[in-house]
Amino acid sequence: MIWTEGYSEIDQHRVYHQEWAVDDRPQARVLLVHGLGEHSGRYQHVGEFFTRAGINLTGFDLLGHGKSDGQRGHAESFDVFCREIDFFLNDLVSREPLIPVFLYGHSLGGLITLYYSLLRKPQNIKGVVCTSPGLKPGYPIPAWKTFFGNLLYKIAPRFTMDNGLPLEYISHDKNIVAAYKADPLNHPGISARMGMDLIRNGLIVSSKAHEMMLPLLLMVGSADQLVDPQAVIEFGTKSNHNTTLKVWDDGFHELHNETFKTEVLITITDWIKKTASG
Repeated sequence: MIWTEGYSEIDQHRVYHQEWAVDDRPQARVLLVHGLGEHSGRYQHVGEFFTRAGINLTGFDLLGHGKSDGQRGHAESFDVFCREIDFFLNDLVSREPLIPVFLYGHSLGGLITLYYSLLRKPQNIKGVVCTSPGLKPGYPIPAWKTFFGNLLYKIAPRFTMDNGLPLEYISHDKNIVAAYKADPLNHPGISARMGMDLIRNGLIVSSKAHEMMLPLLLMVGSADQLVDPQAVIEFGTKSNHNTTLKVWDDGFHELHNETFKTEVLITITDWIKKTASG
């Protein structure tokens, strides 16, 4: 395996990225979009697993996350994230145009990848892997937060609140939960603009499930407390025949970090290789 890291300038911001690559020609290339408050470095074990399966994984830190520039937990719109995806997808495709490229998004990243796929309708990717997408929160959002979020959306969009994520439910593995809380690159912030965009775009994406034409591997844990698993299941059932829906019994939010993560990662890499060769 070859690991590299660096920074790229996108919209006048420095965006951190890293890649886990096989020593020879890969069967596929995957672009990873991480979740809210975290960063691409938390996917090192995923990158290592992918390379053992003959697949390259590229991850980047979203604006306002990890080692990238920007106010923590803030973006002016989802279009900012889409331009970041455009940049890295174009780079991956230009390197070796004949190697299929996939998008892989988790949580907020899952919502972003679905938004990107449905509204941008990209022609340069072979398929999408989406785990625990934030179509609808899995925990109650206080009415006062929604009220102030709507109020501040335009007049003070950068105003930041705690995102309220119930971190004890990210995984059944208590070591994962402890490591998340101790990681200085993780943060609990979310701006008024980004918080309301999350809710609004979750509704938009959910309403367009029937328009999903790209091959999609959609997965969620039945016991997810951070996002509503039923909203994910409904998206999968309303999507077309190219969607593979997998519900993991009693799974929490971070399926790739669950006690059964090896089975999850095998499911993902097997699907990618099958779709790449199809």
